[in-house]
Amino acid sequence: MSLELVDISQIIKEQINKYEKKINPIDTGTIIQIGDGVAVIDGLETCMSGELIEFPGDIYGMALNLESETVSCVLLGTDRGIKEGDSVRKAGRIVEVPVGEELIGRVVNSLGQPIDGKGNISTAKYRPIENMAPGIIDRESVNEPLQTGIKAIDSMFPIGRGQRELIIGDRQTGKTSLAIDTIINQNGQDVICIYVAIGQKRSTVAQIAEILKENNAMDYTIIVASTASELAPLQYIAPYAGVTMAEEFMKDGKDVLIVYDDLSKHAVAYRTISLLLRRAPGREAFPGDVFYLHSRLLERAAKLDSKNGKGSITALPIIETLDGDISAYIPTNVISITDGQIFLETDLFFAGQRPAINTGLSVSRVGSSAQIKAIKKVSEKLKLELAQYRELAAFAQFGSELDKDTRERLDQGERIMETLKQPQYQTMSVENQVIIFYAAINKYLLDIPVNMVTKFEEELIKFVEENFPHILSSIRDTKDLSDETEKNIVLAINEFKKLFATLKARW
Repeated sequence: MSLELVDISQIIKEQINKYEKKINPIDTGTIIQIGDGVAVIDGLETCMSGELIEFPGDIYGMALNLESETVSCVLLGTDRGIKEGDSVRKAGRIVEVPVGEELIGRVVNSLGQPIDGKGNISTAKYRPIENMAPGIIDRESVNEPLQTGIKAIDSMFPIGRGQRELIIGDRQTGKTSLAIDTIINQNGQDVICIYVAIGQKRSTVAQIAEILKENNAMDYTIIVASTASELAPLQYIAPYAGVTMAEEFMKDGKDVLIVYDDLSKHAVAYRTISLLLRRAPGREAFPGDVFYLHSRLLERAAKLDSKNGKGSITALPIIETLDGDISAYIPTNVISITDGQIFLETDLFFAGQRPAINTGLSVSRVGSSAQIKAIKKVSEKLKLELAQYRELAAFAQFGSELDKDTRERLDQGERIMETLKQPQYQTMSVENQVIIFYAAINKYLLDIPVNMVTKFEEELIKFVEENFPHILSSIRDTKDLSDETEKNIVLAINEFKKLFATLKARW
């Protein structure tokens, strides 16, 4: 009995010697004002910008205004049941979202929570939504193409892996369709895609998810949705959540394509938050830091060098204009941040030229360094011929008599415009594009009626795939247009034209 007492006393003495007095201070505050999804809190002296605040009822807020006496934060949930005088406390961390391959194929909200009814996402990895963009030393120049499958873009405004290319235009001109086509075309290209829907209708997001599923694109795609019915703070953090998920893949050396649809609604959500937080309004009532809002987001898209794993994030931000006004505040901001823009024009869209890309106002600042040699060779003259066609078409409207050379240039331009037309969700491989543009640029289409150019194009591709597959494999493997391949293309076109003449007679 006495031995047991000695043992117990010895254990107690050891515990006393090892005892450390640890104090875990919890910074708490009191709500002094709440309404419109914004809370003003007294206290929280050590609060960080962007830090999560715990409210009663498992509701979280995000601190945005750090003032001398108070902290103003936006709620990431309903403010029902929360009242003045309630106690709140710091969570000790900023907003985080889950990351990793478990998210692929899922539809999640701005906080990374699943909203597709397929159960929880089992990932233990989280990253904060705010992160510094890669430095200049960590990057390398954009030199690898990201094929969109859209003829007009891949030929004239190529997009490279790590580039930021703006898609801009009025509403209902095909901006989202362009982005969805690009995602669909990444099938088999070893690119992970993230589609961020900001302020879209729920029905639209469901429709996009269904289209991607039908085209087997959800196998490599994540949809981050913050719909129009959600709170402005959730719409505000959505693109940052998306790019945070993308960064996890980039750090692993993978290539990622991210679409922000659209940043106009994102800016409006931020303006709403800023006005509710009583920040000083500036031009068009936007706060002074609205440029930084998008620059810190888009700068996170990059092509990393070999020391950092050679991963990349390619960003396709979308901006909606009003009456084609690209000189408005938000459009000019984003144009100055990105590496080029694809401008979609309403007049072209309603004239049946789809995708309605204005080749004069669109530009890619990465240029031909993001193209394979084969497409570069056949598309060199394309922009020049289209520019000449636009000038001559405007002149020809006056009805004056045209000489033979001018007439031929107009005919050539009309046929090139026809080759640029492309149905929705029907992307084209780059080797097929090379054959089509070779035929167009070298005037093989001049004797084809304009209304039959599309049919000629479809049948030519089928003919080459069946009878000259070595042309396609040569372009695919070498990424160049050798003299031998060029001779074979000419042979294939001439043979098909003889066949097409007989087919045309039957039609």
